[in-house]
Amino acid sequence: MGMMLVFFGLTYLMPIATSIIYEDGVLFEFIDAMVFCMLAGLGLWWPTRRFKRELQPRDGFLLVTLAWVMMAAIATVPLMLIIPNFSFTDAFFETMSGLTTTGSTVLTGIEHLPPAVNIWRHELNWLGGMGIIVLAVAILPLLGVGGMQLYKAETPGPMKDSKLTPRIASTAKALWLVYFGITVACILSLKVVGMNWLDAICHAFAALSLGGFSTYDASVGQFNSPEIEAVLIFFMMAAGFNFATHFLVLRDRSPMAYWRDTEAKAFVLLIVSSTLVCTTYLWELGVYEEWLTALRHVAFNLVSIATDCGFASVDYDKWPIFVPMWMLFLSCIAVCSGSTGGGIKMIRTLILTQQGLRELQKLIHPAVVNPIRIGGTPIPQSIAGAVLGFIFLYALTVGELTFLLIASGMDFISAFTAIIACINNAGLGLNAVGPAQNFQSLTDFQTWICTLAMLAGRLEIFTFFVLFTPYFWRR
Repeated sequence: MGMMLVFFGLTYLMPIATSIIYEDGVLFEFIDAMVFCMLAGLGLWWPTRRFKRELQPRDGFLLVTLAWVMMAAIATVPLMLIIPNFSFTDAFFETMSGLTTTGSTVLTGIEHLPPAVNIWRHELNWLGGMGIIVLAVAILPLLGVGGMQLYKAETPGPMKDSKLTPRIASTAKALWLVYFGITVACILSLKVVGMNWLDAICHAFAALSLGGFSTYDASVGQFNSPEIEAVLIFFMMAAGFNFATHFLVLRDRSPMAYWRDTEAKAFVLLIVSSTLVCTTYLWELGVYEEWLTALRHVAFNLVSIATDCGFASVDYDKWPIFVPMWMLFLSCIAVCSGSTGGGIKMIRTLILTQQGLRELQKLIHPAVVNPIRIGGTPIPQSIAGAVLGFIFLYALTVGELTFLLIASGMDFISAFTAIIACINNAGLGLNAVGPAQNFQSLTDFQTWICTLAMLAGRLEIFTFFVLFTPYFWRR
């Protein structure tokens, strides 16, 4: 943890450079925050530096969770130094939202913030997108501590044990290289279609991480540009794919890996069909006079929410309730495993769908042997059981946290959609937490509940809740 915080301190160099370039008056606040972060890291490392051993699975789960919490906590320092009367609760919500790539915010007047602050918020998005822990996988071996357990704890999906390269550190570096390259392509594309460099960097960071932070209160609606929206749609969709698939395409120099990826095909089919249905629905109801206008607004906002990004171009809270609720439903299931999105993920959706069809078939033919297959590959029954357990914990968490928000005074739609947005890391809900609002109106208790949902969702439920089981702590 100490060495992680020391390395995390280096990330302050980007807002420091931004502050120097724009002369925004917050240079020394970021320098102070960097020094504080590194001293805190050294304070943890120095007394424990002699004790080294290979990480066990329980160490990985604990370290991953603590890393997210401590890095979010340490990242609050510059925000509290710069923004007047900004409480730790609100600052922690903002930084946790950034690192978990949720994109929810409690800030207003975002366009008036110093450029360095906006760069810092979006850098947190970008770092959280692939996971600070995956980056640490490449660093920890240099410190004499293995990284495999961290990688497994960070990616507890059904396909977590597959590796792209023989060594786990090489895998992490390969994924980061792909992530970095696509980010650069997004920055250049946004600059070409009319954004300035600051906005292009910030929105590219948010798009590739599916983090959803913006440099304006009106989000992407501020630009009112079909070209910018088209570029962001393309890169949000790219971020919704498994980055391992992108790696295979680049390595093999062939797009066939996309075609062979059953999860990717299901993701694209679901998004395209949903966009066409919702577009036609709004057009038929007269929300938009022209079908193409409806397509433009539905395509951008549906892709944004379905991929768990959280950008908005219009106030879709005013649309007939079917469309925004369907968008939030898609945020639960649409993106691929190994993407920067959240929620249940498409691979689990496919496995659960096949499991349901299999049970229906068994009602008619009890003796039939029909294993679950994804892309022709049989899926062990143990994985199907793990998926069922995950879905149960996911639904239970959504239900309990929603009831807590309702008990605290929120209306049902606001409470339910706030939890769905936070646990899926999608950013935007409806009503009090809709696209025309933000999370500023929440009480401290409600803010902490939503923060908990973000963390649990980002760590995919199991990694977080295993810490609260008695057998985790038994020798």
